[in-house]
Amino acid sequence: MADNRPIGVFDSGLGGLTVLKELEKVLPGESFVYFGDTGRVPYGSRSNDTIISYARQDEKFLLSKDVKYIVAACGTVSAVAASTAKELPVNFMGVVENSVKAAVSATKNNKIGVIGTSATINNGAHKKQILELLPNAEVVTVDCPLFVPLVEQGFSAEDIIVEEVARRYLLPMVEAGVDTLILGCTHYPILSAAIRKIMGENVTLINMGNSTALAVKEELAKLDMLSENTASSREFYVSDLTTGFSKVSEILLGEKISNVNLVDINKYD
Repeated sequence: MADNRPIGVFDSGLGGLTVLKELEKVLPGESFVYFGDTGRVPYGSRSNDTIISYARQDEKFLLSKDVKYIVAACGTVSAVAASTAKELPVNFMGVVENSVKAAVSATKNNKIGVIGTSATINNGAHKKQILELLPNAEVVTVDCPLFVPLVEQGFSAEDIIVEEVARRYLLPMVEAGVDTLILGCTHYPILSAAIRKIMGENVTLINMGNSTALAVKEELAKLDMLSENTASSREFYVSDLTTGFSKVSEILLGEKISNVNLVDINKYD
C-alpha cells in the first residue's frame, strides 16, 4: 500500500541539503520536510550526550509533521546518535552505513580514507563498520573542522584558501595511498573538486547523500511505502534566523529557497 506522507530529513545545519538534493533525484515523486538546526550548529564539536539530545528533539519535530520516514542527513548524528532510531515509530536511516558499504565495494587496495567533523572521527563509527565488513582494511581518518565554515561562507572548491586547507588535511590520505575516500560530512561534496585535485583522479570519492538516497528508495519499495503523488512538495524549517538560508541553499541545493519557517526546537523535549 502506497504512503503519500512526506519523508523527514534533518541536519545540524544546512549541509543536509546535499542529501535532500540526492533524495529528490532518486525519489522525484516524494514530498519532504527538511529541518536544519541552525541555532545550534555545528554538532561536530559537541559531546556525544548533547548530540543525542539534539537528535531526539529534531526527530520529535519531524514526527509532528507526520513524516513516514526519517533520514539523519548528518554524518555526526549518524555516527553518534543512530541509537535514537530504536525510539522512533517510523523507520530511520543515517548516512554512515551505506557510505561504508559503498566504500568497501569500491576499494581495490583495501585502503580507505574517512574525513569528517571532529565528533564523527572521534566516534569511529565509519572505521568500526569498515573493519566489520573488510577486516584487513587499512583505514585512515582525519577530522576537517574548517571545511564546514568554508562552505557556509560561500568559498568555492576553486578558491586557493580551500585548496590549501584541503591539501593540509588530506596529506595523510595521499601518503597512505588510499584509493577510496568517504566524504563523511554532508557539506564536503561541495568541495569535491578541491578534494579530487589533491587526491587524484584514481581515488573514488564516496558521496554519503547518493548512497543513502538509493538505500532509502530500496527500503521504501520493500515496505510498499513509495508515494503515488503526481506532484511532490517540500517544506523547510530552521531553528534560527533564516536570512542566510537562500544564499547557502543555492550553494548546497543548487537553487535559492526563500520560503523558510522558524521553529522553536526547544519545545520538542
